[in-house]
Amino acid sequence: MQQKKFRPLAVLGTGSDVGKSIVATALCRIFSNAGIDVAPYKAQNMSNNSGVTPDGYEIGRAQIVQAEAARVVPTADMNPVLLKPNSDTGAQVVLQGKVCTTETAKGYFRDTTVWAAAAMESLERLMLKHELVVIEGAGSCAEMNLYARDFVNFRTARAAGAAVILVADIDRGGVFAQVAGTLAIIPPEDRNLVKGVIINRFRGDIELFKDGVTMLESMTGVPVLGVIPYFRGFQIDAEDAVPLSAKVDPTGEPEAGKIGIAVIYFPHISNFTDLSPLEHDSAVALHYLHYPRSLKGYKALILPGSKNVRGDLDWLISLGWEPEIRAFRENGGIIMGICGGYQMLGKSIADPYGVEGPVGISEALGLLDVETVLEQDKCLANASGVILGETCEAFGYEIHMGQSVVSGSCKPFLRVSARNNKPEDDVDGAVSRDGKVTGTYFHGIFDEPAVKQWFLSRVEPAYRAERQEKGHQESYELLAAHFSQHLDLARVYEIIDQQPLP
Repeated sequence: MQQKKFRPLAVLGTGSDVGKSIVATALCRIFSNAGIDVAPYKAQNMSNNSGVTPDGYEIGRAQIVQAEAARVVPTADMNPVLLKPNSDTGAQVVLQGKVCTTETAKGYFRDTTVWAAAAMESLERLMLKHELVVIEGAGSCAEMNLYARDFVNFRTARAAGAAVILVADIDRGGVFAQVAGTLAIIPPEDRNLVKGVIINRFRGDIELFKDGVTMLESMTGVPVLGVIPYFRGFQIDAEDAVPLSAKVDPTGEPEAGKIGIAVIYFPHISNFTDLSPLEHDSAVALHYLHYPRSLKGYKALILPGSKNVRGDLDWLISLGWEPEIRAFRENGGIIMGICGGYQMLGKSIADPYGVEGPVGISEALGLLDVETVLEQDKCLANASGVILGETCEAFGYEIHMGQSVVSGSCKPFLRVSARNNKPEDDVDGAVSRDGKVTGTYFHGIFDEPAVKQWFLSRVEPAYRAERQEKGHQESYELLAAHFSQHLDLARVYEIIDQQPLP
């Protein structure tokens, strides 16, 4: 039976962090629930929070989440260009799922023809394969100094013949200026593509903003499709930054009665969503720490992933973190490193090819008898295994350039049974002799409730999960229900059922 084709829908923003990813995720689940074969798409992501598709390609974590919400298998075409910042002015370029090059910002934007062509190629494949594509924009869609080079927002919408929904964040203030200002400065041909506005993150009584909706529609001539209250009670992974709700460098110790967990907040922190299951556990007080301080009061310390491991290790040592980490270790604290954090816990990190910067070897913290060499080929895999000495199954994904050799007093952490759905007989990670220091390459390891239970029970033996945790699918359903309650869905369906403008 021939597929019905709907007009693509582009979710563009008045600025960064207005909630485009969440809106796109909600729409993907709403459309999927309606029986539409929908797929997400973002031409270019700038994020160190990435994941691995089932066929072994790397894309932004947000598009994996959106694919899950849409109930489709994530593919590299859903995020054909991924920029992973590894310095203040440079980033690794992942093109259609594979590492392509490393570019400075100036070099990348000098000529975006190659990146734009690959992005359009991926978009065309998705549009042929699926009934509907939900396109997510990037940052503000009205950065006029970048407009000619921006192939992620209106250029993509025009190429797809998409209708545009503009998302604004009322929580940060100035929502009238956000919407009216954006519509006032973009070219008329792009303004004509905007078919609706979503006001996101409203706090308070929505009835009090009814006159605001009327005024905004009168000022712009564009309908407000919904005012979405700030949502709580379910968890959707953030796209590219530690959530604004996270506790960063709090002045006091962890709250009494909570399991205090400290996370070193590296300048190039990556895959911070590894920590989301801990952050959202009501028994845990998770603090991100930039600046060195006594770790008294914390029961566990986590060194997360990093996109520039040797650079972040130098930062950690030069800032004065090393003595605090060693004191925590000597006082019996539990330490865990994930990916780059695991490498830092070892004895040395060698970069013979200049993968992350100057060629050389860095002396690491030496808390694990592990030596790491950064290689030119990136390991990309979805993986599963069992914690050695336990019956606890672990699931995660690997994204790393380094190979680590475990020796001496350490033993492996995991027995790996599969990678990318193929049987394996391998090991991962390392554990110190006393079991207090652990490292692993498995991102997303705490997503499995049994692993989170295992870890927190080691940190606090009295810990017990309070209730059945919400899985990803339940969270997507709650998100879709929340948006459905506050969106004019009849108008939304009318927008996607229209033929594109000539």
